[in-house]
Amino acid sequence: MKTKRHEAILEIISKNAVTTQEGLQEALRGYGFEVTQATVSRDIKSLDLVKVLSEDGKYCYAQKFSEQDRKRSLRYRSIFMEAVISVDYGQNIVAVKCHVGMGNAACAAIDLMALPDIVGTLAGDDTVFILMRNTEQAAGLTERIRGMLS
Repeated sequence: MKTKRHEAILEIISKNAVTTQEGLQEALRGYGFEVTQATVSRDIKSLDLVKVLSEDGKYCYAQKFSEQDRKRSLRYRSIFMEAVISVDYGQNIVAVKCHVGMGNAACAAIDLMALPDIVGTLAGDDTVFILMRNTEQAAGLTERIRGMLS
């Protein structure tokens, strides 16, 4: 459901000048998605959408990355979601538990997704450690990964 909604959002913003979250929420209703403003806000963050100045001088939602970058990112996210079993953190280190033999693939996917605030990653056979700058960032990344997995 979330993937279909994300596809709809990308289609909507590519065809229309959407300036507000409420406008995007209304457009999604036209696609059959009854969502809250909070869901739209999370989707915008998840899709890494930005506001850009349009030709008519309004700021509209757009993709931060090119279509090729988006497809590559989705592919890596798919690999990541198949490999990962669970995620947790302790202080500024996020531990990602993977299926046996999938740690390196999950780690490569994390690196290529260019997630914010990551200092570095280290992969084992079935575990990935992600070093963050502080506990708050580790907690945020853990929640973001959990969101990707659900």
